[in-house]
Amino acid sequence: MSTVSIPQFQLAAEPSAYNRVPAVTVDFWLIKLMAVTVGETAADFLAINLGIGLQLTTIIMVGVLAVAIGLQFTRKRYVPWTYWLAVVLVSVVGTLVTDNLIDTFGVPLEITTIVCSTLLALTFISWYLSEKTLSIHTIVTTKREVFYWVAILLTFALGTAVGDYIAETLGLGYMLTGVLFVVIIAAIAAAHFLLHMNAILSFWLAYILTRPLGASFGDLLSQPVEYGGLGLGTVVTSAIFLIVIAGLVAYMTIMGPRREPAALES
Repeated sequence: MSTVSIPQFQLAAEPSAYNRVPAVTVDFWLIKLMAVTVGETAADFLAINLGIGLQLTTIIMVGVLAVAIGLQFTRKRYVPWTYWLAVVLVSVVGTLVTDNLIDTFGVPLEITTIVCSTLLALTFISWYLSEKTLSIHTIVTTKREVFYWVAILLTFALGTAVGDYIAETLGLGYMLTGVLFVVIIAAIAAAHFLLHMNAILSFWLAYILTRPLGASFGDLLSQPVEYGGLGLGTVVTSAIFLIVIAGLVAYMTIMGPRREPAALES
C-alpha cells in the first residue's frame, strides 16, 4: 500500500538527513510478508525442531536481535540488508514473546491480545506526543527510530496473538484465517485509495494485519497435514521464504537505497 504524497522540505537542523526506513512500495509489502512468515516458522524450528526450548530460544534470539538492532542504529540512512535483517529477527522475537506469554506464563490469547494492543497504543501515543507525527517518512533521528522499532516489535507480538486466537481458539484454521486477513487488508486498501482514509492509519493497520496473514500461511505450509497444514515442515518453509527475502534484498541493494529528505506532515 502506498501512502499519499506529503509536502517535503529540508529541516534546518538536519539539512542532509536521510530517512532510515524504506519507502512503502510493492517490494516493501512483499518482503515484509515473507519476513513475518519466516518469523513464525523459524521460531517453531528453533524452539521445537532443534529441541532448544522456548525460553532458551527466546534468550538467544533476543541477544541476536540486540546485535542486529545495534548495527541498524549505526546506519544513518536506509540500508536494505541491515534493515531487513532486523525485521526478520524482530518477527522471530515477536513470535517468541507471544508464545512465552501463552505457553510459559499461561496467559490466555485474549489477554495477550489486550496487553499487546494496550502497549502498542501507549507507544503510538508517546511517539505522537513527543514527535507530533507517526509518519514513517520522517524517521530521521535516533529518538524516532527507537519509537519505530518498539512499535514494530509490538505489531509482531500483537499480530501473532490475533492470528493464533482466530485460527486456534475460534477454530477457523490456517487457510480461513489467512483468507480473512486478506479480505480485511483489501478493505483497508480500498478505504485508503477510494475513501481517502488517513495514510498513516492505513499503513499501521495494514502493517499489524500482515503479521497474522503471513503467520497463517506459514503455518498452513509448515504444519503436518493432520493439523490442517500442507506438511512442508519448518525447515523447507523457512528456507523458501529466506531465499525470496535474500533475492528481494539483493534487488533493493542493486537498485540503491532510496534517499528521503526529512519531512513533516502538513
